[in-house]
Formats: sequence, C-alpha cells, structure tokens
Amino acid sequence: MVRLTDFDDISQDYYTSMEMPHFASTPWVTPKPIAEARVAIISTAGLQRRGDRPFSVNSADYRLLPSDTPAADLEISHISTNFDRSGFQQDHNVALPIDRLNEFAAEGIIGSVASIHYSFMGATHPDKLERAASQLAGLLKQDQVDAVLLVPI
Repeated sequence: MVRLTDFDDISQDYYTSMEMPHFASTPWVTPKPIAEARVAIISTAGLQRRGDRPFSVNSADYRLLPSDTPAADLEISHISTNFDRSGFQQDHNVALPIDRLNEFAAEGIIGSVASIHYSFMGATHPDKLERAASQLAGLLKQDQVDAVLLVPI
C-alpha cells in the first residue's frame, strides 16, 4: 500500500488539504450478531469481471462481482498510476477477500455470504460517489445484507 510519505510534496499537499464531509448526526443501529449476519464486500480496487466496462478517470459508479466469479475472471482497471497491483496479482483476496469470507461462513463465524459484492474505483473523489452509494444501499437491502466488509485499496 502506498503511504502518504511516499508521494511527492504536491501530492501530499493535495491529499492532506482535501476536505472531508461533515455530518450533522451519526445514525446508529444495533446490528444482529455477526454469526447470523449476511456479509457483502465493497472494495475500492477498481475490480471488474473480465469483459466488463473498465473504470475511467473520475468513474462514479461501481461494478457487480457475483460471489461465484472465478478469480481468473477478476481484473483491475483502477486508473491511478500510484496503485500497486502486485498484491492482487499474487492473491485476489488482497482486494476482494471472498475466499476468507466463504471460510468464515463455513466455520459459522458469519451467517452467510452475500450473492453479489461491489467495487468502486478508489481514485474518485467521494463527493461524486453519493448517488452510486445510495443506489448500492438499495441493492444491499434487496440481498438482505446485514454487514459490509469495506476493503479500501
């Protein structure tokens, strides 16, 4: 993973001065026990299935990754030149830990694995992702997802 100190001064200044959203309140719900929860993965690695439309600069959408997608059919179209793909090339679980999630379900650590997982392109400014995030929340509800494993890449 690239650290802020790895960037040049101009990039460091850009990222440290980036405004973060402020929320008037923090919603809270009492979750169901994790051993009963249906869990989905949301990654920011710019993952897609082979043949899907690649991510582009400022992509404000996401790609659907069905749980049964073979690892050989996953590819990255993340556009950032600072994005290190070597970990993913060695083990897809670095960016989409689906094998670990399936193991947790088999061991009873989590209730079940969602039928679909999702990937955004992490180099997009968060302000541009609000519409897609709202749409994705609806899809997660349809799949009866109780918890999400966020994989920020």
